[in-house]
Amino acid sequence: MTNRCNLACWYCFYYAERAGYVYEPSLEDIERMLRYLKAQKPVPCNALQITGGEPTLREDIVEIIKLAKRLGFDHVQLNTNGIKLAEDAALAKAIVEAGAGVVYLSFDGVTAKTNPKNHRYIPKILWNARSAGMKLVLVPTVIRGVNDHELGDIVEFAFTNLDVVRGVNFQPVSLVGRMPQEEREKHRITIPDVIRALEEQTGGAIAREDFYPVPSVSAISHIVEALTGRKQYELTTHFACGMATYVFRDGNRVVPITRFIDVEGLLEYLNESAERINGGSNKLMERIKLISGIRRFIDASKAPKGLNVYSLLFAALVRHDYRALAKFHHNALFIGMMHFMDLYNYDIARVKRCSIHYVTPDLRTIPFCAFNVLPEYYRDAMQKEYVAKRQE
Repeated sequence: MTNRCNLACWYCFYYAERAGYVYEPSLEDIERMLRYLKAQKPVPCNALQITGGEPTLREDIVEIIKLAKRLGFDHVQLNTNGIKLAEDAALAKAIVEAGAGVVYLSFDGVTAKTNPKNHRYIPKILWNARSAGMKLVLVPTVIRGVNDHELGDIVEFAFTNLDVVRGVNFQPVSLVGRMPQEEREKHRITIPDVIRALEEQTGGAIAREDFYPVPSVSAISHIVEALTGRKQYELTTHFACGMATYVFRDGNRVVPITRFIDVEGLLEYLNESAERINGGSNKLMERIKLISGIRRFIDASKAPKGLNVYSLLFAALVRHDYRALAKFHHNALFIGMMHFMDLYNYDIARVKRCSIHYVTPDLRTIPFCAFNVLPEYYRDAMQKEYVAKRQE
């Protein structure tokens, strides 16, 4: 939405001072872009993240969110460093009332040293978020030797504020610009490195076996599509792009979802059921089998107290009542990680399976990593062309 920012972080490639010009599509341009996304086939886009730069610098940010909701986007996220939210409680409330369900909050560490950009604002951000009913996902950019020793502390911070924090989405740093191999090796950290560090820093409470690659959830899409006859997102992202899990706090215990659900068995069962339906099996009979079958993958004795896993899965998979998923999220902390590429690890196979895209004023959807890793062809080229046309 903009390449302006109220910070100038050394590891960020995306702000107006460095670009030398201000890129901001008009509200009319944004409406064209959103209508283009809603016309996508076979599944219209229904999830949107508004990003920058710092999008809260736009005076019309609330109008943009309202526009997205009016056009039918179910899930609207706002990506921000939170400084404006700390300074303006009314803005935080207006953003929630406009329909931004989740705010992606930059959060690189629990100390001023690891998180210099907004550490002193965090208490006020949390206060205003609570007052506004805002839900946050903490987004740490992880850099080896800078903040990778605080990953466990970040998760603990999220649990401490679970009433307002819904998840932590770790992002191993993407290394841009010219950088000698020695420097790359010094700062490079990968998804397996992050998972290993989390396991060590939580004393095994969160283990490497608790994480699954993003495309694992395609089984859920397959069964819902088979039962309803409606196309669903498959999220068949490349396995190296992201990993995730859900973790619960049960008294003093930290309980990953894998400790009471046989995740692999359940996903395999859902895929097999979808294949039988697609092969001509009776939907009603398969639905009945599904109702009874999913029980065997749940160990209720190990689940957090008060969490009826079977009822939530039944409501979501059989009744397609996605309010159940919202309830599930209210009791869980999502822990994910997405490793965006750079020129040193660019992989076309991953780009072809990207599930995160930019939409541009000339109505193209461009994979995230292609857009930012090859800026001379995509990000910078598009912005310069757009700014030049606006000045004509």
